[in-house]
Amino acid sequence: MKYIVILGDGMADEPIAALGNKTPLQVAHKPTMDKVTQLGQSGLLHTVPAGFHPGSEIANLSVLGYDVASVFEGRGTLEAASMGVSVEANEMVMRCNLICIEENKIKNHSAGHISNEEAAELIAFLQAELGSDLVHFFNGISYRHLCKLKHGDKRITCTPPHDVVGTPFKDVLITAQVPEAVETANILNDLILRSQLLLENHPVNIKRRAEGKDTANSIWFWSPGYQSVMKPLSELFGIQSGSVISAVDLIKGIGINAGLKSLDVEGATGLYNTNYEGKAEAAIKALKTDDFVFVHVEASDEAGHEGDVDLKIKTIEYLSERLIKPILEAINTMSESVTMAILPDHPTPCRLRTHTAEAVPFVIYNPTKMPDTVTQFDEFSAQRGALGILAGDEFMKQLFSK
Repeated sequence: MKYIVILGDGMADEPIAALGNKTPLQVAHKPTMDKVTQLGQSGLLHTVPAGFHPGSEIANLSVLGYDVASVFEGRGTLEAASMGVSVEANEMVMRCNLICIEENKIKNHSAGHISNEEAAELIAFLQAELGSDLVHFFNGISYRHLCKLKHGDKRITCTPPHDVVGTPFKDVLITAQVPEAVETANILNDLILRSQLLLENHPVNIKRRAEGKDTANSIWFWSPGYQSVMKPLSELFGIQSGSVISAVDLIKGIGINAGLKSLDVEGATGLYNTNYEGKAEAAIKALKTDDFVFVHVEASDEAGHEGDVDLKIKTIEYLSERLIKPILEAINTMSESVTMAILPDHPTPCRLRTHTAEAVPFVIYNPTKMPDTVTQFDEFSAQRGALGILAGDEFMKQLFSK
């Protein structure tokens, strides 16, 4: 048996009045996703352990069966693995977003989804102006970048920018949790303020402003941590070989730390216009040689952060018909049976424009097992599923169960 998990980041939502008090998953036309549901067994999965923020880093680690409390070392260290950035014992690494601030309030977490080329120019500029023996910036994708700080103390409170859109940025600057971390907080806040002065009239932002686009006029640090302490999935579940497919460095890094190969797909963007067909093709090819494939699609999460209901519905439909459909058709012709699972990592309600910790729907289609009576993939139909409510590593154990 081989196994594939297809994760639509942030697909789950809440009832929306404009949709007749239905969720985007309930309204979306997704015949293939529903077909897999009819063939499989459904349930709900708690992906955010008590006491943790409902970030994608927490939820995806949980989906893959990790004990978050014992392995989580910050989002930055996970993304570093994907970007090939080494983290030494005396270094703290954290996510560094390029964001847009307007009238001293955080307008968005993505600098208007700045392009890779524009972002690379800005990060190189910041490294030249702000980098030092202690501070180093690393270019990532679009608005998602990294910063390393030697001798940094991770006992600080950092707010993810997508959680505080519309908030005065000075109200959510970094604070120390212990006296020993005051210096770290001061250094990082100083870098944020200095970046605003440097970026305001950078040629990239002058051009974006002239084109009516949001500017990348500040950096924002969050999710600090040290070196990763994750065990590979081969030790946890006996997986001999596996691959991760994602446009997002966080998910690639989780996969790499979990012992999976990261497969790049041309045209994978992390947005609604990602290369769904290319990801499907890569997954089908990987299943011919690997025991386990983890396919992650970010698009629905970004639509939720934008509060765009129509776009979120479209991303769900694209996932169903442009990615899941060709994979399902391919595995039905393979000589070796394949178990397929579909789920989000967390809800990203369009009303809230941020993540929540509610349990998410999932379906596991194992061709050797009898299906249950659930016929549609959504938050409420899954409540009637035969697999009930799972948490911790129960989803992965159920996925691999004979």
